[in-house]
Amino acid sequence: MKMHRILAEAASETIKLVFKEHRVLDHALAEAFENNPKWGKRDRGFIAETAFEVVRWRRALGFVADSEETDAMCAAQWRRMGYEIPEWWKFKGASPEEMALRETQLADQLRAIRESIPDWLDALGVNELGDAWDQEIAALNHRAPVYLRVNTLKTTRDEAIGWLASQGVEATAVEALPDALVLARGKSLPKPLRLDGRVEIQDAGSQMIAPMLAAQPGERVIDACSGAGGKALHIAALMGNEGRVFGMDVDAKKLSELERRAKRAGASCVKGKEIIETTPVDFAEVADRLLIDAPCSGLGTLRRQPDLKWRLKSAQLDRVRSIQKELLSSYPAMLKPGGRLVYATCSILPSENRAAVDSILADDEYELINERIISPARDGFDGFYAAALIKR
Repeated sequence: MKMHRILAEAASETIKLVFKEHRVLDHALAEAFENNPKWGKRDRGFIAETAFEVVRWRRALGFVADSEETDAMCAAQWRRMGYEIPEWWKFKGASPEEMALRETQLADQLRAIRESIPDWLDALGVNELGDAWDQEIAALNHRAPVYLRVNTLKTTRDEAIGWLASQGVEATAVEALPDALVLARGKSLPKPLRLDGRVEIQDAGSQMIAPMLAAQPGERVIDACSGAGGKALHIAALMGNEGRVFGMDVDAKKLSELERRAKRAGASCVKGKEIIETTPVDFAEVADRLLIDAPCSGLGTLRRQPDLKWRLKSAQLDRVRSIQKELLSSYPAMLKPGGRLVYATCSILPSENRAAVDSILADDEYELINERIISPARDGFDGFYAAALIKR
């Protein structure tokens, strides 16, 4: 297959922004596409695939290319994609023929190299998950399909499948998740359909969290780390838009996006509320249900954001664990006695999950009634954890 020089250079420059300037890959790609509106769908696809796969397989490709130079790793990835490396692509590293040989040797390398993860993160995974780490990190290196949640305030799953088909998008139902759809691998949802309000992009694992609240119509629910509100909107749909869902966050910009999304979804029961120092006191014992979808390492989402493993540092993880315990210490003041608390993360590390929950179980004020570990290796979704507790 023929490769266009301008696209090859654009892909390499995008990757360098991630590796050298620690940019978020999605943001770097979005900026590149916005600055080059004449690139077609195939052009954007080539750049995105190159960037995601080089970032995902950084250490493995570095071994294959016998070089840590980005241009050499791009060449190794293009070989995998079936391209001949053009003469004008200059890099320091193994020749294409040598790369073919080194590919056969990759399976014999250390796990941190063949699975492309930092050494410290590999050691942490083994320490926390033991033998299960092998399967989990391998699963987290698989490309993730796009999952959708049908907004039942506007349509049914069958109707959504038909509507998407009429727009040229094939979607199939996901077993055991009543509102979930999945697109064929490599397919995406066009922007006009994303903005319609009938479906929301939400991983299947994430869709398992809100139902654990068992929120009832007419109740007051607080989503205390709401962000842009994916789970708050799901809660509103499960409640039939009856009651009140407070989507709370420290970031006012995210709450503005939540309110735009809620309007689009027809979720009038959702109200954004910026968290300030006095919020737990101001909302003392207001909530029938409380969701703490805590800040976390995000390691359960590496399929979608492989650049995260290169940005994350051990000290950041220590800080995140501290924040999780702080939230579990202060935010449950907003929950009524007898109310249900759900603590959730998108991490696969027990130190962010059950260890955090144990910190509030110690004083006998809460009873653990349900716990869910969503495993990328076992379930095929992003990695999540959730625990449901009753406040005595």
